[in-house]
Amino acid sequence: MNALVLLAAEGEKENPLIPPWPEVVIGLIAFVIVFGFLAKKLLPNINKVLEERREAIEGGLEKADAAQTEAESVLEQYKAQLAEARHEAARLRQEAQEQGAALIAEMRAEGQRQRDEIIAAGHTQLAADRKAAASALRQDVGKLATDLAGKLVGESLEDHARQSRTIDRFLDELDGTAASAGATR
Repeated sequence: MNALVLLAAEGEKENPLIPPWPEVVIGLIAFVIVFGFLAKKLLPNINKVLEERREAIEGGLEKADAAQTEAESVLEQYKAQLAEARHEAARLRQEAQEQGAALIAEMRAEGQRQRDEIIAAGHTQLAADRKAAASALRQDVGKLATDLAGKLVGESLEDHARQSRTIDRFLDELDGTAASAGATR
């Protein structure tokens, strides 16, 4: 126990939180030496690196500003080209519509011309068919009339010249009767 008391008495004299003065001085001298070394050797290198970083950042910002300015000018050019392309597309669309309308009008005119040609050819064909039918009918009616007249008269009217004259006279009388009936209507 004596040893404990001695230690307790000794502990009262010295505070364990406060170091002895020689250690404080040696620590202070070591601190100044380390601080001086750091200030002379390490601090300029740190400042140099920080300056380089600052310049790199400023250069990067300047490059970014330049790139942004260039991007904006390229965007404006793109917008101008896009507007021009839209205008050109609208112009081409308008031209195509005009050409389409002209082509439709041309095709309608061609169709009308072909229709008129077909109608004219039809009328010509119809007139030719009517003449052929009238001629065939005239011959058939003439033959029948000749046969009938031959039976009534009792003699044959086979003579071709006489038959043609008789048929023509009969048909002329028939046409005259039809014309006078059409005129009275």
